[in-house]
Amino acid sequence: MADIAKGVRSFTIGTAISRVLGLVREQVFAYLFGAGTSTDAFNAAFRIPNLLRDLFAENALSAAFVPVLTDQKKKGREAENVFASNILNTLLLVVGAVSLAGIFLSPWLARFIVSGFQDVPGKIALTGNLTAILFPFLLLIALAAWAMGVLNTEGAFFIPSLAPALFNVFSILVPLALFAYYTGKGGDPIYGMAIGVTVGGLMQLLVQVPLLHRKGFRYRFCLSFKSPEFHQAMALFVPVAIGLSGSRINVFVNTLLISRLEERSMTWLNYAFRIQHLPLGLFGIAVGTVALPALSRFVAEGRTGEVRTMLFDSLKMVLFLTLPTSALIAFLANPITSVIYEHGRFRPEDTIPVAQILVLYMIGVPFISALRNVAAVFYASKDARAPMFASFASVGVNIVLNLALMRVLGYRAFPLSATIAAVVNILILFLILPKKIGAFDQKPLLKYAGLMSAASLLCGGAAAALFFGLRSIAGRSFFVDLSGVVLCGSAGLLIFYALCRVMGLDEVRSYVKRFARFR
Repeated sequence: MADIAKGVRSFTIGTAISRVLGLVREQVFAYLFGAGTSTDAFNAAFRIPNLLRDLFAENALSAAFVPVLTDQKKKGREAENVFASNILNTLLLVVGAVSLAGIFLSPWLARFIVSGFQDVPGKIALTGNLTAILFPFLLLIALAAWAMGVLNTEGAFFIPSLAPALFNVFSILVPLALFAYYTGKGGDPIYGMAIGVTVGGLMQLLVQVPLLHRKGFRYRFCLSFKSPEFHQAMALFVPVAIGLSGSRINVFVNTLLISRLEERSMTWLNYAFRIQHLPLGLFGIAVGTVALPALSRFVAEGRTGEVRTMLFDSLKMVLFLTLPTSALIAFLANPITSVIYEHGRFRPEDTIPVAQILVLYMIGVPFISALRNVAAVFYASKDARAPMFASFASVGVNIVLNLALMRVLGYRAFPLSATIAAVVNILILFLILPKKIGAFDQKPLLKYAGLMSAASLLCGGAAAALFFGLRSIAGRSFFVDLSGVVLCGSAGLLIFYALCRVMGLDEVRSYVKRFARFR
């Protein structure tokens, strides 16, 4: 069986650079703007094009594009180039039209989606203006996701995973460069953030273009909605898009509800969400992204046993990567939030709600990560209906829980509901998984997950005890918190490894060796 560890390692290294820069971007954002009216407006405006992002980029596009492109690759380079060009031209036509419509309709979209902002003068108008600047990002990120799909099919994972780093670099440099300009003109410098995001999206696309050429892609002027390959892709894309439309409806409803909570709630949720995406992107998304082309190949060749073996290997791997990191971030949520954000206009009173939200988000990271890998089996099998129905069920659970809990828990209801919804989603897919890969014994996997969870909780608790012991001796300062998080987090990982070995989890030693092997 192919070892996906090398691809995961390449993807993780590239993503690590990007995610670290993403946190730097959020630090700059927090330093310059803190949490208030402008940051709420920007985060709401960014959510509006992002409502369509998963449909036209990343998740839906990868699920529909990569399996069919893998089939075309076996027919030869020309067939692969024609199909890839057809999808590219379709994206330019369809997503380009949607982006233009979004720019012109942005004032009305803002009034509709964040109507709760109307109590603050000028907040909805600012959201609409920012939305118009941000909508071209939708087209650029869709094209960047297309490029990533082509390169992943060719076995290239590092550059596509590194590409978002360019997005983050320009999302940092542009607002820094424009801050003084807008301030001097008496305008709101938050506009610099919106311009930086759009420029960053362009760079995320352009950095992948040279590698596309080296891997053999040659553009063909082809736009056919009647080709069998296009129909295959649409047969996958439409159910995935419908399923993701449920999650987008969920985001829409959440945005509408959050806009009615106390000021800064949307900003606090966004800050915590960005930290959550560090382990989710580094490990959860990495394993699922790398596994999808290999699973598609095994399914196409009828190697069901290989599919089953790779799935369980990838699930164990993703739990090995996400459980301890999620536990450590949750137990150290307060100092981590303080170290990353508590500078400039981000005040200590903002740290507490962000840390509380972060803990609830981190509980869901292993489930979301495992979900991506289980769903990959269905997409590789060209079955997007099961994930679609599971998605709708989880969205329903999410919305009902948010409506029921938001008046009791406030902003805390949203990460808690998202975590519970992820559990529901993966349970549904797991129940119908035997129809795709045959009957299997769940007990070894459940035992592995249980022991891994216990080791993770113990390592997180030990790291927190060490940290707060250090703080009681050395006092509280930025450098104490930073060194404490690094040292105590590292000690927690060593404790986790030792506990796994004591518990007889031999896979841990194997994964360490596989990730350390650079040949």
